[in-house]
Amino acid sequence: MTTNDTTYRQAIEELETILRALETDTVDVDDLTARVQRSAELIRLCRQKLRNAEATIDQVFESLEDDEETDEFEENVT
Repeated sequence: MTTNDTTYRQAIEELETILRALETDTVDVDDLTARVQRSAELIRLCRQKLRNAEATIDQVFESLEDDEETDEFEENVT
């Protein structure tokens, strides 16, 4: 699975798996760099997904506010 196909939940689960491995010292030095790089990719992915979700939610609320303002305007005009 590529990073682009990874869901937020999958990324968090993979990060938790990497963290558990690092905490138990079962990762050899050769594998450590790859795991740290993968962790950085996953963190970037999670941050981007959170930013996208926030932007989408903001748009929904703005749309609702616009609808409410339009309704109030129409009530005042009629």
